[in-house]
Amino acid sequence: MPDVTDEITFESFTLLTAMAVATTRVRLGHMVVCNGFRNPALVAKLASTIDVASGGRFELGIGAGWKQDEWLAYGYGFPPTWDRLKALHDALEVITRMLAPGRATYHGRFARLVDAVNVPKGIQQPHPPIIVGGNGREVTWRLAARYADELNVVYLSPEEVAADMPTIRSRCEEIGRDPATLKVSLYCADDDVREPGQARVDFIGRCAEIGLSRLVAFPTRWGPTVETQANFAADCRAAGIELAARPGGASMPA
Repeated sequence: MPDVTDEITFESFTLLTAMAVATTRVRLGHMVVCNGFRNPALVAKLASTIDVASGGRFELGIGAGWKQDEWLAYGYGFPPTWDRLKALHDALEVITRMLAPGRATYHGRFARLVDAVNVPKGIQQPHPPIIVGGNGREVTWRLAARYADELNVVYLSPEEVAADMPTIRSRCEEIGRDPATLKVSLYCADDDVREPGQARVDFIGRCAEIGLSRLVAFPTRWGPTVETQANFAADCRAAGIELAARPGGASMPA
């Protein structure tokens, strides 16, 4: 990422299903899946199925998609930005209706449902958490406010996220939603967390101070070992982050 390389890359829903039956505690999900690669009704069905298979540990992360070479390589074309955002809007309508009680009907430009059945809906109530990913202040953040449990912003500094918090809150207030009900998380750049030590501790601490609900980081991308994970956990503790011994106990999951 983001360069094209010939490396092992599993289909994500299939892999998460395998992980669901191989684990009992960790939460499972995407940060984030590209909306354009799958029919959104299928995505809702996949999300419901994995939530059941995992005992209620699945989170659906979804975004409009940006990686042009991947779109073109797999034959999806590459629609203009506005079309990709409108398609994400339709997809979120489909997904939330499929996860809601009863049958689902929706008629949009990019997706439609007619009396669609989705049983079971999943285990988590009212539905598996939905995460909308992206930095688009005008459209993406409004979609997150309307449909999501969490907004995940990408490659921003903690200071930039802090400056954007009033805008994120305003997107909720526009539709009468309590801003406190929309979690905000940061998908950080590898360089921010790659090396252990005080700089990483300081970065994690700044993220905690601005009220993020989650820091999305991949230290094992550079060092796929237990020691790498242990060192990252140690730096989280040094930054004042409480790591959970069981689900639901962390102040900011890492």
